[in-house]
Amino acid sequence: MPATRIRLQTGDDGTIAQGIAAIQDEMKLPLAFPPEVEAEAAQAAAQPRLPELDRTDIPLVTIDPPGSMDLDQALHFERRDGGGYRVHYAIADVAAFVAPGGAVDAEAHRRGETLYGADSRIPLHPPVLSEGAASLLPDQLRPALLWTIDLDASGEIAAIDVRRARVKSRARLDYAGVQQQLDAGTADPLWTLLREVGELRQRREQARGGISLALPEQEIGVVDGQWQLAYRANRPDEDWNAQISLLTGMAAAQLMVKGKVGILRTLPPPQPQDIARLKRTAQALAIAWPDGQGYPDFIRGLDPSKDTHVAMLTACTTVLRGAGYVAFDGELPAQPLQSAVAAEYAHATAPLRRLVDRYVGEVCVALCANQPVPDWVRTALPALPDLMAEADRRAKHYERQVLDLAEAVLLAARVGETFTGAIVEIEGGHGNGREGVVMLRDPAIEARVDAASPLPLGQDVTVRLAVADPVKRQVRFELAAGAP
Repeated sequence: MPATRIRLQTGDDGTIAQGIAAIQDEMKLPLAFPPEVEAEAAQAAAQPRLPELDRTDIPLVTIDPPGSMDLDQALHFERRDGGGYRVHYAIADVAAFVAPGGAVDAEAHRRGETLYGADSRIPLHPPVLSEGAASLLPDQLRPALLWTIDLDASGEIAAIDVRRARVKSRARLDYAGVQQQLDAGTADPLWTLLREVGELRQRREQARGGISLALPEQEIGVVDGQWQLAYRANRPDEDWNAQISLLTGMAAAQLMVKGKVGILRTLPPPQPQDIARLKRTAQALAIAWPDGQGYPDFIRGLDPSKDTHVAMLTACTTVLRGAGYVAFDGELPAQPLQSAVAAEYAHATAPLRRLVDRYVGEVCVALCANQPVPDWVRTALPALPDLMAEADRRAKHYERQVLDLAEAVLLAARVGETFTGAIVEIEGGHGNGREGVVMLRDPAIEARVDAASPLPLGQDVTVRLAVADPVKRQVRFELAAGAP
Protein backbone atom coordinates (compact mmCIF):
# COMPACT_ATOMS: atom_id res chain seq x y z
CA MET A 1 0.00 0.00 0.00
CA PRO A 2 1.28 3.52 -0.72
CA ALA A 3 3.07 5.71 1.77
CA THR A 4 1.64 9.12 2.57
CA ARG A 5 3.86 12.05 3.52
CA ILE A 6 2.85 15.08 5.53
CA ARG A 7 4.68 18.07 4.10
CA LEU A 8 5.69 20.48 6.84
CA GLN A 9 4.31 23.68 5.38
CA THR A 10 3.91 26.97 7.23
CA GLY A 11 2.54 26.30 10.69
CA ASP A 12 2.49 22.51 10.35
CA ASP A 13 5.85 21.97 12.03
CA GLY A 14 4.69 24.09 14.97
CA THR A 15 1.43 22.14 15.18
CA ILE A 16 3.26 18.84 15.18
CA ALA A 17 5.89 19.94 17.70
CA GLN A 18 3.22 21.41 19.97
CA GLY A 19 1.13 18.26 19.61
CA ILE A 20 3.96 15.96 20.64
CA ALA A 21 4.86 18.27 23.53
CA ALA A 22 1.21 18.19 24.64
CA ILE A 23 1.13 14.39 24.56
CA GLN A 24 4.33 14.19 26.60
CA ASP A 25 2.98 16.72 29.09
CA GLU A 26 -0.38 14.96 29.43
CA MET A 27 1.36 11.63 30.04
CA LYS A 28 3.90 13.24 32.41
CA LEU A 29 6.75 11.58 30.53
CA PRO A 30 10.37 12.05 31.68
CA LEU A 31 12.00 13.93 28.80
CA ALA A 32 15.39 14.46 30.42
CA PHE A 33 17.50 12.37 32.75
CA PRO A 34 18.26 13.84 36.19
CA PRO A 35 21.81 15.22 36.49
CA GLU A 36 22.90 12.46 38.87
CA VAL A 37 21.74 9.83 36.35
CA GLU A 38 23.64 11.48 33.50
CA ALA A 39 26.76 11.80 35.66
CA GLU A 40 26.68 8.17 36.77
CA ALA A 41 26.08 7.00 33.19
CA ALA A 42 29.00 9.08 31.88
CA GLN A 43 31.31 7.64 34.53
CA ALA A 44 30.18 4.08 33.72
CA ALA A 45 30.66 4.70 30.00
CA ALA A 46 34.25 5.75 30.63
CA GLN A 47 34.98 2.71 32.82
CA PRO A 48 33.16 -0.33 31.41
CA ARG A 49 33.54 -3.66 33.19
CA LEU A 50 35.01 -5.87 30.47
CA PRO A 51 34.88 -9.64 30.98
CA GLU A 52 37.98 -11.81 30.71
CA LEU A 53 36.66 -14.04 27.92
CA ASP A 54 37.70 -12.61 24.55
CA ARG A 55 35.46 -13.61 21.61
CA THR A 56 36.40 -10.81 19.26
CA ASP A 57 37.35 -13.58 16.84
CA ILE A 58 33.65 -14.10 16.01
CA PRO A 59 32.79 -11.87 12.98
CA LEU A 60 29.53 -10.57 14.43
CA VAL A 61 27.38 -8.02 12.58
CA THR A 62 24.24 -6.09 13.47
CA ILE A 63 21.11 -5.74 11.33
CA ASP A 64 18.63 -3.03 12.30
CA PRO A 65 16.50 -0.27 10.77
CA PRO A 66 18.61 2.44 9.07
CA GLY A 67 20.08 4.99 11.44
CA SER A 68 19.63 2.89 14.59
CA MET A 69 22.19 3.60 17.29
CA ASP A 70 20.82 1.55 20.22
CA LEU A 71 22.09 -1.80 18.94
CA ASP A 72 21.16 -4.61 21.32
CA GLN A 73 22.07 -7.65 19.20
CA ALA A 74 24.84 -8.85 16.93
CA LEU A 75 24.81 -12.25 15.23
CA HIS A 76 26.84 -14.86 13.40
CA PHE A 77 26.13 -18.39 12.13
CA GLU A 78 28.25 -21.47 11.48
CA ARG A 79 27.51 -24.89 10.06
CA ARG A 80 28.19 -27.67 12.55
CA ASP A 81 30.17 -30.74 11.65
CA GLY A 82 27.71 -33.56 11.12
CA GLY A 83 24.85 -31.21 10.28
CA GLY A 84 22.99 -28.43 11.99
CA TYR A 85 24.02 -24.92 12.91
CA ARG A 86 25.69 -22.88 15.62
CA VAL A 87 24.08 -19.52 16.32
CA HIS A 88 26.16 -16.85 18.04
CA TYR A 89 23.95 -14.04 19.35
CA ALA A 90 25.63 -11.28 21.32
CA ILE A 91 23.36 -9.15 23.52
CA ALA A 92 24.48 -5.79 24.93
CA ASP A 93 25.61 -6.28 28.54
CA VAL A 94 23.78 -3.43 30.25
CA ALA A 95 24.69 -4.76 33.70
CA ALA A 96 28.34 -4.03 32.89
CA PHE A 97 27.43 -0.35 33.11
CA VAL A 98 24.47 -0.17 35.49
CA ALA A 99 25.08 -0.73 39.20
CA PRO A 100 22.15 -2.35 41.05
CA GLY A 101 20.47 0.26 43.22
CA GLY A 102 22.35 3.13 41.58
CA ALA A 103 20.91 6.24 39.98
CA VAL A 104 20.78 4.80 36.43
CA ASP A 105 19.17 1.60 37.73
CA ALA A 106 16.51 3.50 39.67
CA GLU A 107 15.68 5.68 36.66
CA ALA A 108 15.41 2.60 34.41
CA HIS A 109 12.91 1.12 36.85
CA ARG A 110 10.86 4.32 36.67
CA ARG A 111 10.82 4.24 32.85
CA GLY A 112 10.56 0.50 32.14
CA GLU A 113 11.19 0.73 28.41
CA THR A 114 12.07 3.09 25.59
CA LEU A 115 9.14 5.03 24.11
CA TYR A 116 8.89 5.55 20.35
CA GLY A 117 6.69 7.93 18.37
CA ALA A 118 7.74 9.19 14.92
CA ASP A 119 10.97 11.15 15.44
CA SER A 120 10.36 11.48 19.18
CA ARG A 121 12.21 8.93 21.27
CA ILE A 122 12.35 8.75 25.07
CA PRO A 123 15.09 6.26 25.94
CA LEU A 124 15.28 3.82 28.84
CA HIS A 125 18.94 4.65 29.49
CA PRO A 126 20.95 7.84 28.91
CA PRO A 127 22.20 7.99 25.28
CA VAL A 128 25.83 7.96 26.45
CA LEU A 129 25.10 4.29 27.24
CA SER A 130 22.21 3.25 24.98
CA GLU A 131 23.64 4.87 21.83
CA GLY A 132 27.26 4.84 22.91
CA ALA A 133 29.29 2.75 25.31
CA ALA A 134 26.80 -0.13 25.75
CA SER A 135 25.57 -0.27 22.13
CA LEU A 136 27.10 -2.93 19.86
CA LEU A 137 28.37 -0.36 17.38
CA PRO A 138 30.80 -1.55 14.70
CA ASP A 139 34.55 -1.78 15.35
CA GLN A 140 34.13 -1.14 19.08
CA LEU A 141 35.19 -3.47 21.90
CA ARG A 142 32.07 -4.18 23.94
CA PRO A 143 30.98 -6.33 26.89
CA ALA A 144 28.18 -8.67 25.89
CA LEU A 145 26.17 -11.67 26.92
CA LEU A 146 27.22 -14.13 24.25
CA TRP A 147 24.56 -16.74 23.52
CA THR A 148 25.74 -19.86 21.73
CA ILE A 149 22.82 -22.00 20.60
CA ASP A 150 23.40 -25.22 18.68
CA LEU A 151 20.62 -26.42 16.40
CA ASP A 152 20.21 -29.82 14.83
CA ALA A 153 19.54 -30.24 11.12
CA SER A 154 15.79 -29.72 11.64
CA GLY A 155 16.31 -26.43 13.50
CA GLU A 156 15.58 -27.77 16.99
CA ILE A 157 17.68 -26.63 19.95
CA ALA A 158 20.47 -29.10 20.75
CA ALA A 159 22.52 -27.09 23.27
CA ILE A 160 22.42 -23.70 24.99
CA ASP A 161 25.16 -21.61 26.55
CA VAL A 162 25.39 -17.95 27.56
CA ARG A 163 28.34 -16.22 29.19
CA ARG A 164 29.93 -12.82 29.43
CA ALA A 165 32.46 -12.05 26.71
CA ARG A 166 34.24 -9.22 24.96
CA VAL A 167 33.00 -8.90 21.39
CA LYS A 168 33.44 -6.60 18.42
CA SER A 169 30.85 -6.12 15.68
CA ARG A 170 32.29 -5.93 12.16
CA ALA A 171 29.49 -3.96 10.49
CA ARG A 172 26.18 -2.18 11.06
CA LEU A 173 23.75 -3.30 8.35
CA ASP A 174 20.09 -2.63 7.62
CA TYR A 175 17.27 -4.88 6.46
CA ALA A 176 16.68 -3.26 3.09
CA GLY A 177 20.32 -3.55 2.08
CA VAL A 178 20.61 -7.18 3.14
CA GLN A 179 17.36 -8.11 1.38
CA GLN A 180 18.53 -6.43 -1.83
CA GLN A 181 21.72 -8.47 -1.76
CA LEU A 182 19.81 -11.67 -1.11
CA ASP A 183 17.41 -10.97 -3.97
CA ALA A 184 20.32 -10.17 -6.30
CA GLY A 185 22.30 -13.26 -5.28
CA THR A 186 25.25 -11.16 -4.11
CA ALA A 187 24.80 -11.54 -0.35
CA ASP A 188 27.52 -12.66 2.02
CA PRO A 189 27.22 -16.39 2.91
CA LEU A 190 26.21 -15.29 6.42
CA TRP A 191 22.84 -14.17 5.09
CA THR A 192 22.32 -17.46 3.27
CA LEU A 193 22.70 -19.10 6.68
CA LEU A 194 20.28 -16.58 8.20
CA ARG A 195 17.74 -17.58 5.57
CA GLU A 196 18.33 -21.31 6.18
CA VAL A 197 18.07 -21.02 9.95
CA GLY A 198 15.17 -18.55 9.79
CA GLU A 199 13.14 -20.75 7.47
CA LEU A 200 13.89 -23.84 9.59
CA ARG A 201 12.69 -22.02 12.68
CA GLN A 202 9.57 -20.86 10.83
CA ARG A 203 8.82 -24.50 10.00
CA ARG A 204 9.39 -25.46 13.64
CA GLU A 205 7.01 -22.67 14.66
CA GLN A 206 4.36 -24.02 12.33
CA ALA A 207 4.87 -27.56 13.61
CA ARG A 208 4.38 -26.57 17.25
CA GLY A 209 1.34 -24.38 16.44
CA GLY A 210 2.89 -20.92 16.76
CA ILE A 211 1.42 -17.82 15.14
CA SER A 212 2.96 -14.87 13.33
CA LEU A 213 0.28 -12.44 12.13
CA ALA A 214 1.02 -10.97 8.69
CA LEU A 215 -1.15 -7.92 9.37
CA PRO A 216 0.06 -4.80 7.51
CA GLU A 217 1.49 -2.43 10.11
CA GLN A 218 0.59 1.23 10.13
CA GLU A 219 3.97 2.91 10.48
CA ILE A 220 4.96 6.50 11.13
CA GLY A 221 8.36 8.03 10.52
CA VAL A 222 10.14 11.20 9.49
CA VAL A 223 11.98 11.19 6.15
CA ASP A 224 13.72 14.30 4.81
CA GLY A 225 11.76 16.57 7.10
CA GLN A 226 8.40 15.03 6.22
CA TRP A 227 6.17 12.88 8.38
CA GLN A 228 5.38 9.64 6.60
CA LEU A 229 2.48 7.26 7.19
CA ALA A 230 2.59 3.89 5.48
CA TYR A 231 1.27 0.36 5.64
CA ARG A 232 4.26 -1.94 5.65
CA ALA A 233 4.72 -5.69 5.74
CA ASN A 234 7.96 -7.21 7.01
CA ARG A 235 10.67 -8.14 4.55
CA PRO A 236 11.70 -11.82 4.62
CA ASP A 237 15.06 -11.04 6.27
CA GLU A 238 13.21 -9.23 9.08
CA ASP A 239 11.11 -12.32 9.70
CA TRP A 240 14.20 -14.56 9.69
CA ASN A 241 16.00 -12.26 12.10
CA ALA A 242 12.92 -12.19 14.32
CA GLN A 243 13.13 -15.97 14.48
CA ILE A 244 16.65 -15.68 15.94
CA SER A 245 15.36 -13.37 18.66
CA LEU A 246 12.48 -15.78 19.33
CA LEU A 247 14.94 -18.66 19.45
CA THR A 248 17.02 -16.87 22.07
CA GLY A 249 13.94 -16.01 24.11
CA MET A 250 12.86 -19.65 24.04
CA ALA A 251 16.38 -20.75 25.04
CA ALA A 252 16.31 -18.30 27.96
CA ALA A 253 12.94 -19.65 29.06
CA GLN A 254 14.23 -23.24 28.92
CA LEU A 255 17.15 -22.34 31.17
CA MET A 256 14.96 -20.50 33.68
CA VAL A 257 12.28 -23.16 33.80
CA LYS A 258 14.91 -25.83 34.38
CA GLY A 259 16.51 -23.68 37.09
CA LYS A 260 13.09 -22.77 38.56
CA VAL A 261 13.88 -19.07 38.76
CA GLY A 262 13.27 -16.17 36.40
CA ILE A 263 10.56 -14.23 34.59
CA LEU A 264 8.60 -15.37 31.54
CA ARG A 265 6.55 -13.56 28.92
CA THR A 266 3.18 -15.31 28.87
CA LEU A 267 -0.02 -15.34 26.86
CA PRO A 268 -2.96 -17.54 27.83
CA PRO A 269 -4.36 -19.83 25.15
CA PRO A 270 -7.59 -18.65 23.50
CA GLN A 271 -10.85 -19.89 24.94
CA PRO A 272 -13.26 -21.99 22.85
CA GLN A 273 -15.67 -19.06 22.63
CA ASP A 274 -12.88 -16.91 21.14
CA ILE A 275 -12.30 -19.44 18.37
CA ALA A 276 -16.04 -19.81 17.80
CA ARG A 277 -16.28 -16.03 17.34
CA LEU A 278 -13.44 -16.09 14.80
CA LYS A 279 -15.19 -18.83 12.85
CA ARG A 280 -18.37 -16.74 12.72
CA THR A 281 -16.33 -13.81 11.42
CA ALA A 282 -14.73 -16.01 8.74
CA GLN A 283 -18.18 -17.19 7.69
CA ALA A 284 -19.42 -13.59 7.47
CA LEU A 285 -16.42 -12.71 5.30
CA ALA A 286 -16.90 -15.79 3.08
CA ILE A 287 -13.45 -17.14 3.98
CA ALA A 288 -13.31 -20.92 4.09
CA TRP A 289 -12.26 -22.46 7.40
CA PRO A 290 -12.06 -26.21 6.79
CA ASP A 291 -13.38 -28.57 9.44
CA GLY A 292 -10.61 -29.78 11.69
CA GLN A 293 -8.20 -26.98 10.78
CA GLY A 294 -6.65 -25.31 13.82
CA TYR A 295 -6.72 -21.56 14.09
CA PRO A 296 -2.89 -21.19 13.72
CA ASP A 297 -3.00 -22.89 10.30
CA PHE A 298 -6.07 -20.86 9.33
CA ILE A 299 -4.35 -17.58 10.27
CA ARG A 300 -1.18 -18.60 8.45
CA GLY A 301 -3.15 -19.05 5.23
CA LEU A 302 -4.60 -15.53 5.17
CA ASP A 303 -3.43 -13.10 2.48
CA PRO A 304 -2.85 -9.52 3.72
CA SER A 305 -3.20 -8.17 0.17
CA LYS A 306 -6.95 -8.93 0.28
CA ASP A 307 -9.26 -6.59 2.16
CA THR A 308 -11.46 -9.36 3.55
CA HIS A 309 -8.36 -11.18 4.81
CA VAL A 310 -7.06 -7.99 6.45
CA ALA A 311 -10.39 -7.73 8.25
CA MET A 312 -10.01 -11.35 9.30
CA LEU A 313 -6.44 -10.80 10.49
CA THR A 314 -7.62 -7.81 12.51
CA ALA A 315 -10.26 -10.00 14.15
CA CYS A 316 -7.58 -12.62 14.88
CA THR A 317 -5.63 -10.16 17.03
CA THR A 318 -8.28 -10.67 19.71
CA VAL A 319 -6.86 -14.12 20.50
CA LEU A 320 -3.39 -12.62 20.98
CA ARG A 321 -4.39 -10.15 23.67
CA GLY A 322 -3.65 -10.57 27.34
CA ALA A 323 0.12 -10.96 27.22
CA GLY A 324 1.91 -10.40 30.51
CA TYR A 325 4.87 -11.39 32.64
CA VAL A 326 5.14 -13.94 35.43
CA ALA A 327 8.05 -14.16 37.86
CA PHE A 328 8.90 -17.32 39.77
CA ASP A 329 11.51 -18.52 42.25
CA GLY A 330 11.39 -22.14 43.38
CA GLU A 331 7.96 -23.02 42.01
CA LEU A 332 7.01 -22.90 38.34
CA PRO A 333 4.03 -20.74 37.31
CA ALA A 334 0.73 -22.50 36.71
CA GLN A 335 0.53 -21.09 33.16
CA PRO A 336 4.06 -20.60 31.76
CA LEU A 337 3.33 -20.60 28.02
CA GLN A 338 3.29 -17.81 25.46
CA SER A 339 0.53 -19.26 23.33
CA ALA A 340 1.40 -17.31 20.15
CA VAL A 341 4.94 -18.71 20.34
CA ALA A 342 3.45 -22.07 21.42
CA ALA A 343 6.28 -22.52 23.91
CA GLU A 344 7.78 -21.07 27.05
CA TYR A 345 9.36 -17.75 26.16
CA ALA A 346 11.16 -14.79 27.74
CA HIS A 347 12.19 -11.31 26.68
CA ALA A 348 15.97 -11.52 26.55
CA THR A 349 17.34 -9.68 23.53
CA ALA A 350 16.67 -5.95 24.00
CA PRO A 351 18.15 -4.82 27.35
CA LEU A 352 19.05 -1.35 26.05
CA ARG A 353 15.36 -0.71 25.39
CA ARG A 354 13.47 -2.91 27.87
CA LEU A 355 14.26 -3.34 31.57
CA VAL A 356 13.14 -6.94 32.03
CA ASP A 357 15.69 -8.25 29.51
CA ARG A 358 18.57 -7.28 31.79
CA TYR A 359 17.15 -9.45 34.55
CA VAL A 360 16.55 -12.39 32.23
CA GLY A 361 20.15 -12.18 31.04
CA GLU A 362 21.52 -12.14 34.57
CA VAL A 363 19.48 -15.19 35.58
CA CYS A 364 20.59 -17.15 32.52
CA VAL A 365 24.29 -16.29 32.88
CA ALA A 366 24.21 -17.47 36.49
CA LEU A 367 22.37 -20.70 35.67
CA CYS A 368 24.74 -21.58 32.82
CA ALA A 369 27.73 -21.02 35.12
CA ASN A 370 26.12 -23.10 37.89
CA GLN A 371 26.32 -20.04 40.12
CA PRO A 372 23.63 -18.59 42.43
CA VAL A 373 21.40 -15.99 40.83
CA PRO A 374 22.48 -12.62 42.31
CA ASP A 375 20.46 -11.46 45.30
CA TRP A 376 19.67 -8.11 43.63
CA VAL A 377 18.03 -10.01 40.78
CA ARG A 378 16.00 -12.33 43.00
CA THR A 379 14.85 -9.42 45.17
CA ALA A 380 13.59 -7.47 42.16
CA LEU A 381 11.80 -10.32 40.36
CA PRO A 382 8.42 -10.19 42.18
CA ALA A 383 7.80 -6.54 41.29
CA LEU A 384 8.84 -6.79 37.63
CA PRO A 385 5.57 -8.14 36.14
CA ASP A 386 3.52 -5.15 37.33
CA LEU A 387 6.30 -2.70 36.49
CA MET A 388 6.61 -4.01 32.93
CA ALA A 389 2.83 -4.19 32.43
CA GLU A 390 2.59 -0.49 33.22
CA ALA A 391 5.57 0.29 30.96
CA ASP A 392 3.98 -1.65 28.07
CA ARG A 393 0.69 0.19 28.53
CA ARG A 394 2.46 3.55 28.55
CA ALA A 395 4.50 2.74 25.43
CA LYS A 396 1.46 1.64 23.43
CA HIS A 397 -0.54 4.68 24.50
CA TYR A 398 2.27 7.05 23.54
CA GLU A 399 2.71 5.46 20.12
CA ARG A 400 -1.03 5.57 19.48
CA GLN A 401 -1.33 9.21 20.53
CA VAL A 402 1.49 10.30 18.22
CA LEU A 403 -0.07 8.34 15.37
CA ASP A 404 -3.45 9.96 16.05
CA LEU A 405 -1.75 13.36 15.91
CA ALA A 406 -0.09 12.57 12.57
CA GLU A 407 -3.37 11.44 11.04
CA ALA A 408 -5.21 14.52 12.25
CA VAL A 409 -2.54 16.88 10.91
CA LEU A 410 -2.56 15.10 7.56
CA LEU A 411 -6.34 15.34 7.19
CA ALA A 412 -7.12 18.66 8.89
CA ALA A 413 -7.70 20.53 5.62
CA ARG A 414 -9.79 17.76 4.04
CA VAL A 415 -12.90 17.60 6.23
CA GLY A 416 -15.91 16.89 4.04
CA GLU A 417 -13.97 14.99 1.37
CA THR A 418 -14.68 11.36 0.52
CA PHE A 419 -12.20 8.48 0.51
CA THR A 420 -12.24 4.79 -0.36
CA GLY A 421 -11.23 2.03 2.00
CA ALA A 422 -12.33 -1.19 3.64
CA ILE A 423 -14.07 -1.91 6.93
CA VAL A 424 -11.57 -4.01 8.93
CA GLU A 425 -13.21 -4.02 12.35
CA ILE A 426 -16.68 -3.62 13.81
CA GLU A 427 -16.89 -2.60 17.44
CA GLY A 428 -19.28 -4.55 19.60
CA GLY A 429 -19.66 -2.10 22.46
CA HIS A 430 -23.20 -1.06 21.54
CA GLY A 431 -24.17 -4.23 19.77
CA ASN A 432 -25.52 -2.47 16.69
CA GLY A 433 -22.55 -2.95 14.34
CA ARG A 434 -22.60 0.74 13.35
CA GLU A 435 -19.21 1.73 14.75
CA GLY A 436 -15.90 0.35 13.58
CA VAL A 437 -12.56 0.95 11.89
CA VAL A 438 -11.96 1.81 8.24
CA MET A 439 -8.58 1.28 6.60
CA LEU A 440 -7.91 3.81 3.84
CA ARG A 441 -5.49 3.05 1.04
CA ASP A 442 -4.40 6.61 0.38
CA PRO A 443 -3.66 8.20 2.77
CA ALA A 444 -2.43 5.22 4.80
CA ILE A 445 -4.77 5.60 7.73
CA GLU A 446 -6.92 3.47 10.01
CA ALA A 447 -9.61 5.48 11.77
CA ARG A 448 -12.98 5.34 13.46
CA VAL A 449 -16.05 5.19 11.20
CA ASP A 450 -19.74 5.51 12.06
CA ALA A 451 -22.79 4.59 10.01
CA ALA A 452 -26.56 4.83 10.21
CA SER A 453 -26.85 1.11 9.45
CA PRO A 454 -24.64 -1.93 10.22
CA LEU A 455 -21.18 -1.68 8.69
CA PRO A 456 -20.19 -4.27 6.03
CA LEU A 457 -17.11 -6.01 7.48
CA GLY A 458 -14.35 -6.62 4.94
CA GLN A 459 -16.08 -4.76 2.12
CA ASP A 460 -14.90 -1.75 0.13
CA VAL A 461 -16.70 1.43 1.12
CA THR A 462 -16.74 5.15 0.46
CA VAL A 463 -16.46 7.27 3.59
CA ARG A 464 -16.67 10.99 4.28
CA LEU A 465 -14.23 12.71 6.65
CA ALA A 466 -16.37 14.21 9.43
CA VAL A 467 -13.71 15.25 11.98
CA ALA A 468 -9.94 15.87 11.81
CA ASP A 469 -8.82 17.83 14.87
CA PRO A 470 -5.03 18.01 15.52
CA VAL A 471 -5.53 19.64 18.92
CA LYS A 472 -7.79 16.83 20.19
CA ARG A 473 -5.95 14.27 18.02
CA GLN A 474 -9.26 12.98 16.69
CA VAL A 475 -10.17 11.62 13.25
CA ARG A 476 -13.61 10.27 12.46
CA PHE A 477 -15.29 9.17 9.23
CA GLU A 478 -18.88 8.53 8.31
CA LEU A 479 -20.14 6.02 5.79
CA ALA A 480 -20.99 8.08 2.71
CA ALA A 481 -24.59 8.20 1.53
CA GLY A 482 -25.33 5.32 -0.82
CA ALA A 483 -22.22 3.39 0.23
CA PRO A 484 -22.64 -0.35 0.85
